[in-house]
Amino acid sequence: MTFYRLGGQMKKIGIDEISEEFITAGYMTSAELTSVYELLGFDSETVDACKQKNPLFRTDVEVHDKYTFTELRIISGNNDDSMAVYLKKNFILVIDITDKDSSTKNGFLSATKRFTGEKLKFEKTICSFIETLIAGDNKTIEKMRNEIVGMEEDVVKGSADDDFNIELLEQKKKLLKMHNYYEQIIDVIETLEENENDIFEEDNIIYISNLSNKVTRLKDDVDSLGNYVDHLQDAYSSFLDMKLNHTMKIFTVITTIFFPLTIIVGWYGMNFQNMPEFAWKYGYLYVIILSAVVVAALTIFGKKRKWF
Repeated sequence: MTFYRLGGQMKKIGIDEISEEFITAGYMTSAELTSVYELLGFDSETVDACKQKNPLFRTDVEVHDKYTFTELRIISGNNDDSMAVYLKKNFILVIDITDKDSSTKNGFLSATKRFTGEKLKFEKTICSFIETLIAGDNKTIEKMRNEIVGMEEDVVKGSADDDFNIELLEQKKKLLKMHNYYEQIIDVIETLEENENDIFEEDNIIYISNLSNKVTRLKDDVDSLGNYVDHLQDAYSSFLDMKLNHTMKIFTVITTIFFPLTIIVGWYGMNFQNMPEFAWKYGYLYVIILSAVVVAALTIFGKKRKWF
């Protein structure tokens, strides 16, 4: 476990040196928390919640008399990490539940170094940490938008492959995951804005409110892309219907052109004794020429009527 006193220069301190008079940041694993939670004044129920990863993004933000507690699932690259956060007066503690690439820890340490001197405020430190959780998301959303536009071009050009629906489904899953991620962060921020246990200075809550607007814009962008994907799926379904209709039209035209041959075959297949063509030496050639003329005539007629 590690505790830092923030200020002009970060100072590593022990757990007994934590004081409300100074801004302190701590980072530890869930296993380490079990041995010190009583010294920090935390309830055992919150400690139990830190022992395993929560499968859901939408979790409760618990407001206690002296502190606020929440769990967060973090989207970091290809990893889906999890952490818990305790907030007290001038004290933030991050609990590492799963952090496969150490991105959460690195982001936390980066956030604690961002502000120093007179600009250092506890609320700014909290916002700085939350901003590390959404760092680079603008570029990620822009990249996804370009991918979806490229998929739309494939539909318009008729070059969408057989896996197109699967690709659309993957995009929808990513967007839904990001939507839930941002909703989770907004829930936390809104609870912090209410400041029920007075762990923040009222004059500084504006920093948290501004951060809420930023996360909301990201969520709105993701929701907009989700609607875009829904429209794209409808467009692809229309494309498949048009493709099927075109195929059926071709089969219908072919059937129409060659149907008279079926009548001719049925007619001369009756084998009546008095049918003059059976005794005519040119009867076979006659039927061939008749069939060819009928097919040619219907083909010319169909072209003029724009059947194909």
